[in-house]
Amino acid sequence: MSRTTVLHIRNQYLSFSAAHFTIFSATERERLHGHNFAVSAEVTAAVGEEGLCFDYNVLKNKMRELCDALDEYVLLPAHSPHLDVTEDGDQVRAVFNGETLTFPAGDTIVLPLANITSEELSWYLLEQLLEGDAAVRYAISAVAVTVASGAGQSASTRWDDTRGIL
Repeated sequence: MSRTTVLHIRNQYLSFSAAHFTIFSATERERLHGHNFAVSAEVTAAVGEEGLCFDYNVLKNKMRELCDALDEYVLLPAHSPHLDVTEDGDQVRAVFNGETLTFPAGDTIVLPLANITSEELSWYLLEQLLEGDAAVRYAISAVAVTVASGAGQSASTRWDDTRGIL
């Protein structure tokens, strides 16, 4: 009889600090501020003859790399219908509702997202985590990535092998 289990991957180092602002409409946004984002994952996988799914340090290490890559940056969305982002040499300019915000290019990451929210970040990190063939190689049938922007505030995006990203 085959078995599956859910692995819960959480660790203090699975986090990143970043500045952002949420865009609510064409005329309303938050002020620039920062969060200490915490990232976790739940992975459903088959349990092998050895009594384990796989060495999930592989996923922990990938999650840590993803968090480290976002740590201590200003995050801007590339696909917001209300924000025009341009990179100009050593500066990134973001124009919102007639206001121009300028950031050092070396301190800014423009992500392929519509907004910088826990919802969008969980989707982005899940897609990055699923790159390659890890799901097939490790008999993973589902993954949920959660991004928390503070106590009591989080969002999760889930993928499963039958329906894709939900």
